[in-house]
Amino acid sequence: MLGSKSHFWNGRWRVYLGVVILIAWTIWILWSRLPTFSNSGRMSEQTLEYFFSKGQIQEKDAVNLDWYHAANSKSKIYDALKSPAHMIEADVIMRGHNPKEPIMAHPPQTDSDITLRDWLQDVTASDKGIKLDFKSLQVVVPSMDVLEEVRGELCGPVWINADILPGPGGRGTPLDHQLFLEAVGPGHPGDILSLGWTTGWSPDIDNPGYSWEMVQEMEKVCRFLKQPITFPVRAALLPQSYAQIHWLLHQSDRYSLTIWTGQSDKLDVEDLLHYRQNIDKGRVYYDLLESQSNAFRKLPGFS
Repeated sequence: MLGSKSHFWNGRWRVYLGVVILIAWTIWILWSRLPTFSNSGRMSEQTLEYFFSKGQIQEKDAVNLDWYHAANSKSKIYDALKSPAHMIEADVIMRGHNPKEPIMAHPPQTDSDITLRDWLQDVTASDKGIKLDFKSLQVVVPSMDVLEEVRGELCGPVWINADILPGPGGRGTPLDHQLFLEAVGPGHPGDILSLGWTTGWSPDIDNPGYSWEMVQEMEKVCRFLKQPITFPVRAALLPQSYAQIHWLLHQSDRYSLTIWTGQSDKLDVEDLLHYRQNIDKGRVYYDLLESQSNAFRKLPGFS
């Protein structure tokens, strides 16, 4: 009888041990498949981690990244690749005539001298990051297919940008956020989603900022996504939006800001100091005009 009980308990312990081993193995497999991010553990910093590891920036401060805009032609991408810029931004649309394919152009243009495929092939010869700005839903899926073809050859960060919600003063129609995110798909775990609002700014009026309703709707869209997300926010609208933007940014360590400015916007760079001084410097990118950037860096209290 005693031997039977001993055999019974030995059998149960073997089952328990097997279950423990199986659970531990499953957890290890799942953990090993998670994307690796920066040493700080914050997914929002992986773009900085890349340029820091290359020795192109000396500290993980997002203000140190330089941008090249509207590289929508052969000559522009050639200039961008020779420039000191870390990130190259360009617009992607569907060609307006046959052969229908993704090209680099900004509406109302409908044609270009360079396709997305050729543009990406040029970039593969560099270590720069890219930001693809999508202007329509129809071009997203074919663009993702083209991107995947050269994925293994790209070295730098990949940002996928679109305006997906209506924002302050915005007159344009945002892309449907659900359809856009479905078209982008899970993508590469290292891609950064740049998800913004349509905005507008006019001189000599009291321009509204980002409302609580706007940031809460954005957070609702983004809370279940897995990728790092940066929110492009218009610099001239930020002085009256600090509480809302600060709240949004701190809902997840996947979130960061990209502060940008319109060419004709009136901006007092001192208005950005509150963001600089009160938010982690690794989580706020500044895509400003060169004159604005220089003036910002010279402000007392910038460092």
